[in-house]
Amino acid sequence: MEATKVGIREFRTDLAELISSGNPIAVTRHGQTVGYFIPTRSQDAAELEALRQASEALETMLAEHKVAADDIIADYKKARRKGSR
Repeated sequence: MEATKVGIREFRTDLAELISSGNPIAVTRHGQTVGYFIPTRSQDAAELEALRQASEALETMLAEHKVAADDIIADYKKARRKGSR
């Protein structure tokens, strides 16, 4: 799906309308893309419950393997630095 390009002023002015469209938006300033806005659909109770359960399962797995989330983040950052060289 192609992002709709809009200037930053238009983005501010038409924000409510742009959000309701559901399409990704590339926000530009002086013709250069400065960011993207990707609207999400509202989550119903079942989706939120599924996310909660997934989060609990992840926490359990990390605890069982004695892995800290900070260690995973540090490893990820290290791998990204290696990959950018």
